[in-house]
Amino acid sequence: MQNKKVIKTFYFNFKMSGFIDGHCHLSASEFDQDFEEVIQRAKEVGVDGIVAVTEFKEDFDKVLALSEEHPGFVFPCLGLHPVQVDKVNGQRAACLKDLEGVCDVITKNVNKLVAVGEIGLDFTPWYCKTKEQRDEQRQVFVQQIQLAKQLDLPVNVHSRSAGRPTVNILKEQGATKVLLHAFDGKPSVAMLGVECGFYFSVPPSIIRSDQKQRLVSKIPLENLLLETDAPALGPEKEGRNEPSNISISCEWVAKIKNVTTDEVRRQTRINALKLFPKLTQFLKP
Repeated sequence: MQNKKVIKTFYFNFKMSGFIDGHCHLSASEFDQDFEEVIQRAKEVGVDGIVAVTEFKEDFDKVLALSEEHPGFVFPCLGLHPVQVDKVNGQRAACLKDLEGVCDVITKNVNKLVAVGEIGLDFTPWYCKTKEQRDEQRQVFVQQIQLAKQLDLPVNVHSRSAGRPTVNILKEQGATKVLLHAFDGKPSVAMLGVECGFYFSVPPSIIRSDQKQRLVSKIPLENLLLETDAPALGPEKEGRNEPSNISISCEWVAKIKNVTTDEVRRQTRINALKLFPKLTQFLKP
């Protein structure tokens, strides 16, 4: 009887300090065949909650449905990614036409959402070739930032080959509740975000990224979250990433910061609950 009580107490304490995955694509087709197993593996390593983002309008209903099927564990975000898919020309920069109906759906579901996202900028040359495309992508980003402010929601932000423009726009628009996921910019640019109180989340790809390691070495632990960005940005360049790999992010942050993994898990959880206050309805500090 005593052993059972000890085990129960340990499990309770473990759950109270479990991981929060701040950015994950649970609606991705890569998880269609074994979704429940993926969720179970995440729980087995101590994941307490997953912030599920969207990229395309077509993802919205699926993410909302997954959050209803897994209440208190899957927390939905809706937003339009800066890279969209054209059936004829492949991937391209988002344009204002892509925003049609998006803001209405986000507003309609505001009580269910923990953030607006994934939104942001992606100036990778093969997606965004011209100044006109960059300008329109900025407009898509700004409109979603302003919507998030109106709805009092944080923003979950993508930035690729656009670190400084992304941080500058967030500052110009007065965004204060910001997560910059898998930031690929320079530490000096990231620190401009830190000065504004922005948070930065760390994926398992840190294991193979000197840039991410340098970033973590500069950003205070009080401004870091953990993420997986699953099914992308896993420990191996090829192959599917999963939320259970968040422990790798934790281990590397602890190694770089010279603190324990328990401290990283505790502090990043606190940070996530500050940034996404709706999580506190289900999860405790």
